[in-house]
Amino acid sequence: MRRASRRFVSFLASSAAISASVVCAQAVVQIQLTPSLPEPQPVGTRVTWTVTATDSNPGAQDYRFNVRSPGGTFRLVRDYSPSTTLTWAESEREGIYDLQVLVRNKSTNTVTSFVRSYMVSSRVTGGVPVVSVTANPLVALYSAPPCPAGSRMRVRFGISGQGFTQSTPLKPCVPNVSMNFYIAGMLANTQYTLKHDILTGPLIETGPTLTFRTGAASGNFPSALVLRPATPPNSLQYPVLLLNHITRQIVMATDLSGRPIWYYNYPAGTIGRAVAGGTFLLLINESVGGQILREVDLASNTLRETNVSRVSEQLQARGEDRITSFHHEITRLPDGKIAVLGSIEKILTDVQGPGQVDVLGDMIIVLDTNLQVLWTWNSFRHLDVTRKAVLNETCTNGAAGCPPVLLRPIANDWTHSNSITYSAVDGNLLLSMRHQDWVIKVDYRNGSGTGNIVWRLGKDGDFAISSSDPYPWFSHQHDAGFNINGNQIFSVYDNGNTRRAFSNPDAHSRGQVYQVDESNRRVSLTLNADLGQYAAAVGTAERLANGNYHFDSGFIVSGSNPPFAQAVEVQPNGSIVYTLQSGDVTYRSFRMEDLYTP
Repeated sequence: MRRASRRFVSFLASSAAISASVVCAQAVVQIQLTPSLPEPQPVGTRVTWTVTATDSNPGAQDYRFNVRSPGGTFRLVRDYSPSTTLTWAESEREGIYDLQVLVRNKSTNTVTSFVRSYMVSSRVTGGVPVVSVTANPLVALYSAPPCPAGSRMRVRFGISGQGFTQSTPLKPCVPNVSMNFYIAGMLANTQYTLKHDILTGPLIETGPTLTFRTGAASGNFPSALVLRPATPPNSLQYPVLLLNHITRQIVMATDLSGRPIWYYNYPAGTIGRAVAGGTFLLLINESVGGQILREVDLASNTLRETNVSRVSEQLQARGEDRITSFHHEITRLPDGKIAVLGSIEKILTDVQGPGQVDVLGDMIIVLDTNLQVLWTWNSFRHLDVTRKAVLNETCTNGAAGCPPVLLRPIANDWTHSNSITYSAVDGNLLLSMRHQDWVIKVDYRNGSGTGNIVWRLGKDGDFAISSSDPYPWFSHQHDAGFNINGNQIFSVYDNGNTRRAFSNPDAHSRGQVYQVDESNRRVSLTLNADLGQYAAAVGTAERLANGNYHFDSGFIVSGSNPPFAQAVEVQPNGSIVYTLQSGDVTYRSFRMEDLYTP
């Protein structure tokens, strides 16, 4: 890509818009960038920017938006897409922000940059904190006066009359600018009491007490039924349940009674994970720009995003296969990079059948903090492609759980990977491959790895298993990974599809925990919990710091009833101590201490 040289021919400014004409490689590009609200606007205000660009050279255009905070550098908000509008909100601090738009002519591949500034003002007046509504009726914005350098601030909150039961994470004080916190984890239509603390060494200075009443929640919430209530002490240590409902078009958090305390509405097909600090990574299907990878804050503001077309463009420039979609997994790695799964489609000859056969595989894509491609792993390059899907699964275009099928009417759904987790001991990645009944370790080594397969865990893999169970291995599993900061304890949701097909047609899904000896390639089952239902698809396995495990049976069908889900907490001895049933399919669910701490 060549960035066009530029010189300003004219410069027009008004309170509504700033525009410029730029000479770019013997073409004239005229750009206008218009905010929906005049500046200044207070911290947290949503402003929609519209770019208008004309190019004397013919060709379709796409647009990238970057933002620079006061004293900072430009960071990506949205990578190249055909959308000409960007809704933007800055909730951290007041100051002058620079918004940059890059206009790219897709025929000439020239890029024209244009920057304009915008003032964001403080919500604090007279040194008094203030609490404000946000776009999410269950989330408030608490704004406090500046605090001294070297100190830290937090906000405590709770239902009025019940004391301060929750707290935001501590933030370092920044001199001369206000401190702003999203307050989340609150019930609808309920009054809360809030106050901030300034911590300076052992000293705590407390601010005045404020009140805030949440609004009415407006989402397509499924029913929630507590089948087994949480009991103290352990099961109450994680009072938040984050649920990823696919068909209801909502990611939501509830308390352990199933009452909503946060939600994000989206178009169908979204998959997401929570990130430390109170943001969420999502894969979203949208009509403009195609499938989106997006990070949002608690107030549902977009922090950064890219799309399948833009990532595929980068993959192709690296000599890699293009992907047809993101699917099943997006996760933050410890160093801040993002790993996401993409689907690859290829025509193979006389490999998984006679003649030409359409085969779907997977790619692991690691993106930097500006969502640019850094590292990839391609299943077609590292796996035995002659080993078909264990149950011979296939996909057609538009079928549930399938990526797009573009090359033939039907494709072999060869791998159908569904989770990526990080191995803290060696910096490698674990990939759960549902249709291979394997979890494989990929040589990633924090971005310097070859992508070679280190080992394969599962039936007919590289490990021997010690168990008296007639069919001990997981099959068609979900959410597999190591925990406790080491390669010893491994948890997985065992859907059990292959076990039902070949061993026991009435088998239930299981929550499993393995002790893994990588050096000697041996494993033993330490937990093999019968979850009481069979979930043919989706699921969660999560170790809690209290020593218990959270499992989610996300797709249960019983008689003629619509599919539903059950989230359960299981003790190490297999006893179930909490069950919440949701009246909708749940791709994943997570138990959390609060909405800031995944």
